[in-house]
Amino acid sequence: MAGHIQDRWYKTETGPDGKTRKVKTEPHGTGLRYRARYVAPDGTEKSKGFPDKQKRLADAWLTNIEADMARGQYIDPRAARITFREYAEKWLAALTTDLTSRAAVEGRLRLHALPYLGTRPVGSFQPEHIREWSRQLEGAVSSAQYRRLIFDAVSSVLNAAVDDRLLASNPCRARSVKAPRLLPTRVHPWSAEQVFGVRAGLPDRYRATVDVGAGCGLRQGEIFGLAVDNIGDLGWLYVRQQVKKVRGTLVFAPPKPGKLRNVPLDPEVSAALEENMKLFPPVDVTLPWLRPDGPKVKHRLVFTNGVGSAIWSQGFNDQSWKPALASAGIIPVPEKGQRYAAAREHGMHALRHFYASVLLDAGENIKALSLYLGHSDPGFTLRVYTHLMPSSETRTRKAISAMYRAAGHAHDGPQTAQAA
Repeated sequence: MAGHIQDRWYKTETGPDGKTRKVKTEPHGTGLRYRARYVAPDGTEKSKGFPDKQKRLADAWLTNIEADMARGQYIDPRAARITFREYAEKWLAALTTDLTSRAAVEGRLRLHALPYLGTRPVGSFQPEHIREWSRQLEGAVSSAQYRRLIFDAVSSVLNAAVDDRLLASNPCRARSVKAPRLLPTRVHPWSAEQVFGVRAGLPDRYRATVDVGAGCGLRQGEIFGLAVDNIGDLGWLYVRQQVKKVRGTLVFAPPKPGKLRNVPLDPEVSAALEENMKLFPPVDVTLPWLRPDGPKVKHRLVFTNGVGSAIWSQGFNDQSWKPALASAGIIPVPEKGQRYAAAREHGMHALRHFYASVLLDAGENIKALSLYLGHSDPGFTLRVYTHLMPSSETRTRKAISAMYRAAGHAHDGPQTAQAA
């Protein structure tokens, strides 16, 4: 055995006659009598104390430790004592995602996980702890989608703890633990009338943002980051950067998810951009790249605010977008002194949904649409927009009807008239 049990109360000595005997040690009768000792996979010695008359328990514990090491399932008891808060902070610091995503995950953990789970040692987590926390979360957060994001953040931390051999298995994945269930939702695209109604309700300097969103499928940050040199001469729009907020500072960054793309530029959208640039000439804007302390980058932006700076999304949404939604009848006009109601489903992203619906209705394929939208996986595009595609049943009915008409046997055709 790699380990052994030390009896702290007795030691073995060899007498003058050459025979061995047990004699009492100095700590005899005080403290824990037995110490189970072993060498961990990292080469350090570990131990655990057991009271008098519990040598059998110490042997069993040591046997289990050695069996875990043999199976590759050993967990360091001392390392597993690190609290969830301490481990989550280390995990966050090592994340390689962009600062915005990291800040979002950090906020979810800080507000909704650490107050409940922060003091618990990582190695002590059981499914019951996650079930209880999940019930509390349901009472504190009304949005099932946001609860799922919080749950996934906690599960990611515990996944890492399993990888680091601090936890035998992730309790978030236990069969008795149910992740917050997302309610099935479907995208309901705006009509062309609604799109142009919102466009008419925007201040003049922002109206062409609707053309870029509904006519090219760009995200809001990509629209705000659109530069003059991104507008090609051969009917293409080059999506190369976006404007985003990182820790309270606007920065330039690659499009989400770090994927550059080219999008067909329709002559109507091109004309709208040209008209906009005549009325509101583009402005050179300098922002840090990726992080607030990143290198400075300059772009000649097509859309800027009234003082020639990059557009802050929150200010734009509150002061320009929501009033335009209300003027188009999409959301109610607030009472005097009241704020506009939340309208997440009617954010600028609705223009991307409209763009997708137009292309699918015209027969564009999912792979091309996914490329134009900048999705990393065409399967994601299909899951989001499959209900907008012309159904096979519709195509079948049209094909059969066309066959009847071609054969002269349609119910409104000549054959029907003769029979009458």
